[in-house]
Amino acid sequence: MSQELALMSASDMLAGYRDGSLSPVETTKAALAAIDNHNAALNAFLLVDEKGALAAAAESEHRWHSKQPKGRIDGVPTSIKDILLTRGWPTLRGSKAIDRDQAWDEDSPCTARLRDHGAVLIGKTTTPEFGWKGVTDSALCGITRNPWNPKLTPGGSSGGASAAIASGMGALAIGTDGGGSIRIPAAFTGIFGLKPSFGRVPAHPLSPFGTVAHLGPMTRCVTDAALMLNVLAEPDPRDWYALPYDNADYTARLNDGVKGLRIAFSPTLGGHTVDPEIATLVAAAARRFEELGALVEEAEPELRDCDSTFRVLWFAGAANLLSRFDDTARALIDPGLREVAEQGRQFSLLDYLAAVSRREAIGVEMNRFHQTYDLLLTPALPIPAFEAGLEQPPGDDPDRWVNWTPFSYPFNLSQQPAASVPCGLTAAGLPAGLQIVGPSHADALVLRASRAYEGLRPFVMPTL
Repeated sequence: MSQELALMSASDMLAGYRDGSLSPVETTKAALAAIDNHNAALNAFLLVDEKGALAAAAESEHRWHSKQPKGRIDGVPTSIKDILLTRGWPTLRGSKAIDRDQAWDEDSPCTARLRDHGAVLIGKTTTPEFGWKGVTDSALCGITRNPWNPKLTPGGSSGGASAAIASGMGALAIGTDGGGSIRIPAAFTGIFGLKPSFGRVPAHPLSPFGTVAHLGPMTRCVTDAALMLNVLAEPDPRDWYALPYDNADYTARLNDGVKGLRIAFSPTLGGHTVDPEIATLVAAAARRFEELGALVEEAEPELRDCDSTFRVLWFAGAANLLSRFDDTARALIDPGLREVAEQGRQFSLLDYLAAVSRREAIGVEMNRFHQTYDLLLTPALPIPAFEAGLEQPPGDDPDRWVNWTPFSYPFNLSQQPAASVPCGLTAAGLPAGLQIVGPSHADALVLRASRAYEGLRPFVMPTL
């Protein structure tokens, strides 16, 4: 029964709280039991606040008994990625270079909104240092592993969050995505992850990697992500880049379907190599949208120089980040991150401005593309999960994680909403992800399409 409760959706939990058949204390205990059972093997959490979570759950239970819930997600067990400030907990960002002994007295906007709405915060999930790469390991936290096969990586940088959600260690998780860091681990662990439009979810402090960085929900079903986005999108004056708050309800038309939409399917996004099993699963998922009443046709946006453009922006961001540390602190930082930062230091201001210009062209191309197509479908990743502890698959070109993530970072450059939806398992039992990309600010449409697909092919979590 504990495992069933742990894997329950947030929406079902809230329905149980509302009718009195379930209590926040029960669901929080179930999440904590899942952590006790699985975290030693998976390493999804670097901090668990059992005492604080149970106290918050008891307060939530009292509010529900009094018919006075605090907000939209009152009593739902929720985790925070260790990139985001959380009052009373250290935010070490996966790094030994951060001073633990300081005042931790501020919430990030995401943490504050979750707290405002009564979420039961259970702990901090693991990340590579400063979220710099597409897998999750660090000298501080060790290696995080995939619930479908602990020998393999869950991806990153929100790998702790994805492993937690897939194994029932909380119903909601907040992730960050600067080049795929929500969608990569969502695809590798078979959960749902949404990178909203840039600015949809306020951020503070802003990412050292700049305006490619987004924040968003990671959940076991689409409805929970829509519910969570309602909370996360609320305004915060600390983010100068934030979109104007429109009080949208992302659950309102979630089940309206995709009938009549014109959808592009790009199986390689300009010629990238895709594992045959992944390609077959993604193509089958794309065809499902025809069953749902959409017109689906193969079409390629003309995206040029995404790899080189992203590298300049990301590597320069790494150089910016490490410039804040003295030599003693830098010596503690992941050698791979130091290498990337050194490459970033070699770019001139003109190199950077040229990358900004190329990025603008990519955004314009996608705006034009969406004049014809309502949505774009691609693989979320071209490969299944690989060995944990590696930055890239064995035998891959010994460069950087950007090599094997060509479907994710283009849409950080364009700042569009994009989701990874589980779309089946390989013969080895590993998840594949379908990426659904929408026009700028069309977060509701991406959620609606994701929910339509989920209605045909409900998501399945691993058996642990």
